[in-house]
Amino acid sequence: MAPLAQEALPVSAERQIAAGVRALKLGNLDDANSIFETAVRNGVKHPLVMHNLGVIAQERGNHELAVKRFREALVLQPNYGPSRLLLGSSLLALRRNAEAQGELRRATSLMPREPAARLALAKAFEASGDWLDAVGQLQKLVQLSPEDPEYSYQLGKALTKLSGWALLEISRENPDAARLHQALGQDYVIQEKYDEALKAYQRATYSDPKLPEIHLGMAIVLLQLKELDEALAEINLELELVPDSKAAAEIKTKIEAERAAATKPAP
Repeated sequence: MAPLAQEALPVSAERQIAAGVRALKLGNLDDANSIFETAVRNGVKHPLVMHNLGVIAQERGNHELAVKRFREALVLQPNYGPSRLLLGSSLLALRRNAEAQGELRRATSLMPREPAARLALAKAFEASGDWLDAVGQLQKLVQLSPEDPEYSYQLGKALTKLSGWALLEISRENPDAARLHQALGQDYVIQEKYDEALKAYQRATYSDPKLPEIHLGMAIVLLQLKELDEALAEINLELELVPDSKAAAEIKTKIEAERAAATKPAP
């Protein structure tokens, strides 16, 4: 967290506030709250005091009070990113999603390399069903911390939700869309129901025979069913559509290898 002090603390309050900060770091919320509240009653109006009172309120689950305290801190120091971040988090906990998004956007602008801000903004977008923007934030988060598996997991989960949202939107516009049949075929493949998967992919080709990945999916299914000639024909169609497809080239190599093994005369 960035340092918080555009204005110096009064000399008379420095020791008192330092004691409050120590108590807060040790988890002694009651002692810390008492110290900071006493400082406010004594006329100490400083962003550090109001911010820490917000932190205490948030730790206690009192998000309404936390919102009030963080806003008081931001009146005194508007560009303090951590106050924006924690304000947004409390607003999100209160299900005030639009307000939360606004504060968290400002937090990420003030702290573009702070993972907690990106994650909180992604959660705010998720809470509103805005999976496209949630994925965008999580992608940036993974770029910031590529070694953290939790962020990659959250990105994968959001991408799945985004895919589901996209399919729902497609189904509303065209219930017979090729992408819908493709998605159904993929689900059948996961379940190892290859005959049903093949039928779904075939319906996809009827809807849009030139859509990339459809013939690739059919080739994979036909390879599983050991229909090697048909599989080779489908993968060739895919390569006509997407000549540089590495996935299609790899599948074609597997198909040709299995065909060669199947036609090899017995010793």
